Amino acid sequence: MEIIDLQKEHEQTYFNCLEDWSSEIKEGHPHKENWYNIEKHRGLRVKLAKSDKGELIGMIQYLPIENSFVNGKDLYVILCIWVHGHSEGVGNQQGKGTGKALIEAAEVDVKSLGAKGLAVWGLSIPAFMRASWFRKQGYKKANKMGIQVLLWKSFAPDAEQPAWFRPKKKPLKVKDCVEITIFQNGWCPVQNMASNRIKRAAAEFGDIVKVTEYNTSNRETFLEWGISDGIYINGKEIRTGPPPSYKKLRNIVEKYVKKI
Repeated sequence: MEIIDLQKEHEQTYFNCLEDWSSEIKEGHPHKENWYNIEKHRGLRVKLAKSDKGELIGMIQYLPIENSFVNGKDLYVILCIWVHGHSEGVGNQQGKGTGKALIEAAEVDVKSLGAKGLAVWGLSIPAFMRASWFRKQGYKKANKMGIQVLLWKSFAPDAEQPAWFRPKKKPLKVKDCVEITIFQNGWCPVQNMASNRIKRAAAEFGDIVKVTEYNTSNRETFLEWGISDGIYINGKEIRTGPPPSYKKLRNIVEKYVKKI
C-alpha cells in the first residue's frame, strides 16, 4: 500500500468516494465535482491509499479551517477519512491500518504547510467517523454538539483550540404551504443525495410545496446561518444520515402536505 496525492485520472473515482460500483453514490457526484473545482483553489488537499494491486482503497480530504464549518485559525480540518468497507468493488479494506496511514500522511502534509494543528469531526456513536478512533490516533475533544464531537491535535504551543460554529438562525415555520429549506455545501455525496431526493419528492406536490436552497460553500451564506448541511421542513430539521430513501423522504413531505 502507498499513500498518493489525488491525480486527474483519479478524480471521478474520488467524486464517488471510491464507490464507482454504486448507482446511489453517483446521485451526489455532480455537486461534489462542482465543490471540488472551487475548493481545490482554496487549499483543499486530498490523499488516496493505493493497494499493491493498484486499486484505490482509501481517501482523506482536508482544507484550511478558515474555509470550513469549524471556527478557528491556522489549522486544517479533515472533512472525512474513508477506507472502502463494502463487499462490492474493491471489497472490504478496513482493519488493515489504511486509515492510520492516511491520517499520518495528512499530519505530515499540513505541518509542511505551516499549520499549527489538525481538527476533525467524529461521531460519539459506533458509525462512520467514530470519535473513539480519532482519540486512539492522539486527538483530543475540543467541543461537542449532539452526537458530533470536534477533536483536534496540536502541532504548536501557541495553537488555538477550535470550536463548532453554532446555528445563528433557523428557517421559520410557515403557513398555507410546506416550506423545504436545503443547506448544501457539496463536499459530501451522501448529503447531496438527500438534497436531490427531497427536491424530486417536493416536485410531485406542485406549488403547495416550496423549496429554498442555500449554497453554503459560499462563505458569507454559511456565516449568516451557521449551518453547513441540513434539510428543514417548516422549520424542523430532518435526519439526512444515513441518506433516507426517496420513498421515505416523499412520505415525510406528504405528511406535511396533509396537515395543511
